[in-house]
Amino acid sequence: MTSSLATTFAGQSAQLLADPVAHGPWAGGFSPWFLLFPLFWILVIGLFIFFARRTWRRNHEWATARGGESVLRERYARGEIDETEYRQRLEVLRGDSRGDSRGNRR
Repeated sequence: MTSSLATTFAGQSAQLLADPVAHGPWAGGFSPWFLLFPLFWILVIGLFIFFARRTWRRNHEWATARGGESVLRERYARGEIDETEYRQRLEVLRGDSRGDSRGNRR
């Protein structure tokens, strides 16, 4: 009886020591939960890129549309041009951005 008990104990202790080595720290097999962390960070980075590009595109379009007017305002404020010239050039800028209704595009 003692030898069978010793054999059983030795077999079970050997199996107990072999299990963590054979399966690693997971010991339960493959688990899909570890995919959530990389997917979360991919989603966060993707959203950041999406909103950054969208914001940049809006700012770029706004700066392109308003760039000439702001330069004209600065020149008028510095006194480089007078009021009549400012109004004439502003009218030309705004007319070109909307398109001439008479069909006289340059």
